[in-house]
Amino acid sequence: MEARYDQKQQEKKMQEQWQKQQVYTFDAADTRELFSIDTPPPTVSGSLHIGHIFSYTHQDIIARYKRQRGFSVFYPMGYDGNGLPTERYVEKKHGIKGFKMARSEFIQLCLKETKDVENMFEELWKSMGFSVDWTQTYSTISPRVQRVAQISFLRLLEEKKVYRKADPSLYCTICRTSVAQAELESADVSSTFYTIIFKDKENNDLQIATTRPELLPACVAILYHPEDTRFTHLKGQKVKTPYFEHEVPAIADESVLIEKGTGLVMCCSFGDQLDIQWIKKHNLPVKQVVGADGRWSEETGPLAGKLVQDARKIMVALFEEHNLLVEKKSLVHAVNTHDRCKQPIEYLNLMQWFIRILDYKKEFLELADHIKWYPAFMKSRYVDWVENLSWDWGISRQRFYGIPFPVWHCVQCQHILIPQENQLPVDPQETSLFESCTSCGSTDIKADTDVMDTWNTSSLTPQILSQWPDKSAITLPMSMRPQAHDIIRTWAFVTIVKAYFHNQTIPWRNIVISGHVRAGKEKISKSKGNSKIDPENLLQEFSADAIRYWTANGRLGVDTAFSEMQLKSGQRLVTKLWNAFLFIKPHVTIAGKRPTVDSVKDPLNRWLLHNMRQLLQQYTEALDQFEYTTALELTEKFFWQLYCDQFLEIVKDQFYNPDLYDDVVLQETRYVLYEVGLLLLQLYAPFVPHIVDAIFIEWYAKYEKIESVHIMTFDEKRLSIDENSEEAVVLVEQLLAVLGSVRRLKSEAHISLKTPLKELVLYGKKNSFEQLESLLLPHTKGVTKAESIVWNPFSDEMEPHLSVDGELYRAHVLLHN
Repeated sequence: MEARYDQKQQEKKMQEQWQKQQVYTFDAADTRELFSIDTPPPTVSGSLHIGHIFSYTHQDIIARYKRQRGFSVFYPMGYDGNGLPTERYVEKKHGIKGFKMARSEFIQLCLKETKDVENMFEELWKSMGFSVDWTQTYSTISPRVQRVAQISFLRLLEEKKVYRKADPSLYCTICRTSVAQAELESADVSSTFYTIIFKDKENNDLQIATTRPELLPACVAILYHPEDTRFTHLKGQKVKTPYFEHEVPAIADESVLIEKGTGLVMCCSFGDQLDIQWIKKHNLPVKQVVGADGRWSEETGPLAGKLVQDARKIMVALFEEHNLLVEKKSLVHAVNTHDRCKQPIEYLNLMQWFIRILDYKKEFLELADHIKWYPAFMKSRYVDWVENLSWDWGISRQRFYGIPFPVWHCVQCQHILIPQENQLPVDPQETSLFESCTSCGSTDIKADTDVMDTWNTSSLTPQILSQWPDKSAITLPMSMRPQAHDIIRTWAFVTIVKAYFHNQTIPWRNIVISGHVRAGKEKISKSKGNSKIDPENLLQEFSADAIRYWTANGRLGVDTAFSEMQLKSGQRLVTKLWNAFLFIKPHVTIAGKRPTVDSVKDPLNRWLLHNMRQLLQQYTEALDQFEYTTALELTEKFFWQLYCDQFLEIVKDQFYNPDLYDDVVLQETRYVLYEVGLLLLQLYAPFVPHIVDAIFIEWYAKYEKIESVHIMTFDEKRLSIDENSEEAVVLVEQLLAVLGSVRRLKSEAHISLKTPLKELVLYGKKNSFEQLESLLLPHTKGVTKAESIVWNPFSDEMEPHLSVDGELYRAHVLLHN
């Protein structure tokens, strides 16, 4: 072993070796129990930030652990490159707008950029030492995945779980596409309540307060509560809207809040979800005044061509000019915004494809009970989301770059023309599979021009990985879904939906939820632009293992702050591991031979084996529950305290002064150092894989006849020699107490720990002294540097102390009985 560990050289070397030896390649013919991971496909939209490194390292820790437990691990990687984020990334990078380009030209540009970003992501993942099987990689825009998504759509259409209709849809005028309920965020926005004057049939004033006066051209009714006596006289009447003087009905409805505003509300198409409910309930007409570009239509007169804020200013000015404005009142209220661009959404009446989910809420709630949630409380987020669903899942998007709906529409009879599955994937706008309508014979056929919501494809990752609808070695339910908590309502939910519809099962047995890395009070994200920590630059300063060490200290499901102190702790660990094994290697494998024994009798060695057996049990219990932080903490405590500070400090005297020790004890120590050292490398392997494999290859590989520690399973039997170690544990704890007292006394006296003692006087019960003297005398002398050790009867008044006779020191220490 080199005297110093060169992290850059060694990490690159290990990564190349793993790739060359196919250490992590999945073998479909492997008969061992399968552990399959439904890996999150990161969005292809530029670059990865430290939050990605954080969460993806957690799943890699679990993958590595499962290999150690003897599982055949299926660990793929995907890339989500067919959605709005990718389009926005391409538009921003090239300074273009997709809707201003030829569709095919824009798609080709997106495909090129997608591939470039995928390659960049893969290089970063590899530099972090992720044990992904890179032969199992997919892209959500690839032809194979397009085929899976289109088959899913057609089968759900056939089963009447998909339908198409013109319906008020959530729409982002900035991104120019409809969005799903799961893509909304609630933002508190400063606004104004405008109280304006309507007129009843007697020309009396009716005051209505609204935050959106610009929607007045779309007003189709006013509503009041049926028990509000102030307005019951309006029943059956029509009232006039201010300025435009449209006549609209006055309608009684129980959902109107008497105490809110003036008690009267205007219903527009569409201001919010209540407007939509009222229009449907009372069969009111639709007046769509907002266009897909966010501008007001020609029918709105002075507002025509204006965007929302300008339209509002004009409308308020007109109210003031015509004495129609009673009051302006400032307020802060919650507004639905698009999670991508953070702009308020509108509601547009669009022809859309929907997946029926409201009819199956009971089933989706029951399915959650068959999945194990880690942490368990995260299940409540899923339940809350499902219980509060109010829309079917709209999967249409008015974009270019995505997976097309594989259907054509007959203009004459509205019949939908559907291809065969063996004709998929297909882009109806580029390929015509039908010359005439199969229902009426008309040749007036139009291709569907929308693309699928990206979640409609991401919801199929278990099916993509299992080669659905064909058969493969990967079956549902998969073993684990790792993901962040903010996409429980999106990715977790929609994946459960598709697994239930297509496979009649849950998609995975376990869902493991990671937290976020925080920048102040916010999560770090690309869309927020608040990540100042670039992973590539971080890897120039710190080793990949140090970064992984920091991530492993972020607890399951809990947000954590970026910590440079943890990174430095990780660096110290890497150095300590290398130095520890650099020290023990030449003392253990003498003449190139692996140490062997028939039994272990020395109490100190039995004590270490006992503690390692305990650690292994606690470690596996923690990681079986995906508690990687607990497993690391247990390993850290053992390595730093028991192994380095205590055991190595005691036994190194055996190597420096072998003549003072029995040859059998020396051989036992070599054996224990070899076996416990090997298991320590295995325990650290999921967390800091480069340093442990570098040590393993330098020392253990030729003896174990295995090329990497990462394909070596735990073998508890190697620790089972002479397991009855309770007496040894008590003795060694006594020894450690004595050594600790001597070390403390020397430190307080400001003398070196190597300073010899003329005598070590132990106070306590004689049988305790005799046991320590007979079984651990060489260890005690070796560490304390005592020429002799004597016993004195126990004295309650004796305080541990150093006595000095000239330059000779005596240590007086209590025995812990």
